[in-house]
Amino acid sequence: RENFIHLCNPHLEKMKEDILYHFALGTGTHDFPTLFGDVKFVCVGGSPSRMKAFIAYIAEELGLGSPGRDYPNICAGTDRYAMYKVGPVLSVSHGMGIPSISIMLHELIKLLYHAKCSNITIIRIGTSGGIGLEPGSVVITRQSVDATFKPQLEQVVLGKTVIRSTNLDEELAKELMQCSKEIGQFNTVIGNTMCTLDFYEGQGRLDGAICLYNEEEKLQYLKNAYDSGVRNIEMESSVFAAMCNLSGVKAAVVCVTLLNRLEGDQISSSHDILVEYQQRPQKLVGYFIKKSLGKV
Repeated sequence: RENFIHLCNPHLEKMKEDILYHFALGTGTHDFPTLFGDVKFVCVGGSPSRMKAFIAYIAEELGLGSPGRDYPNICAGTDRYAMYKVGPVLSVSHGMGIPSISIMLHELIKLLYHAKCSNITIIRIGTSGGIGLEPGSVVITRQSVDATFKPQLEQVVLGKTVIRSTNLDEELAKELMQCSKEIGQFNTVIGNTMCTLDFYEGQGRLDGAICLYNEEEKLQYLKNAYDSGVRNIEMESSVFAAMCNLSGVKAAVVCVTLLNRLEGDQISSSHDILVEYQQRPQKLVGYFIKKSLGKV
C-alpha cells in the first residue's frame, strides 16, 4: 500500500513554483520526481560532515559505492544545510536545535511531497547526553518529552500556543531494537528523550556562563527525569516527532550517549572514542536499511 506524504498546507496548491530557499532547490528549476522519486529512507543529523560520512558508509553497505568515492552536496548552492543521496537513501544535515531542524524539515517534507515519494522512513541519528547509562549506549526514542517531562511540543502560532504530539512510531522503534540485538555490538535501550531549548541551563549543566542553581538541585532534576522514563537529552527530537506525525511519515530517533549526566557535565572521552561512539547510530540504522531492502 502506497503511503504518500501528507501536507498540512492548502496554500501550496496555489503556488506556481515552490522555492526551497535553504536547500537552494525549487520546483521551477529542478525535476524533483527524477532527482528524488526513488527515495525510501531519509537520515538526518546535526553536522554536514557526519551526514557525508553516513552516505559514504551506507553506499558501501548497499554495494552502491567504493572506498574514497566522493559524494556531491546536492545543496551546494547554500551554506545552511548539506544533502547527499545514494540509491534510495537521502542524508541531510539539520544543524543544532529546534529552530534549525524545523526549517530543514519544512523544506524536506515539501521536497518529498513534490518528488511524489511514498512509504518514507525518516530517522534522526545523533549524539546526546545520557541519564543513568554508560557512555556509548544507544537510545531509541519512545517519545520525545519537554523539559517538564510532558510528551508534547508547545509552539506559538499567530500569537496562540499550539500543543502537538511528540510520539514516535512504536513498531519502528521495536524493529530498530531487534536490529541492535542482531548486531550485538553495543548496549541499546528504548526510552524517552528529553528535548530542550538550550545546551546549558536547559539541560541542568553547571558549566555554562550562567548558572543560578546548585549541584544538588541539578542532580535531583536529572533523577526526576530518569524516574519519568527519560534516558537521554538532546535538542531536536520534539519538533522532529511533531512534524513527522503531522505529515504522516514513519519516524524514529536514534542517538548515542556521549556521557552519563549523573556523573558530570563535560565530555572527557578521547577523540577516537567519540568517533567510534558516533558511528554506532550509523551502524544500527545502516543495518536496518539493509535488512529492510533484503540485503542482510
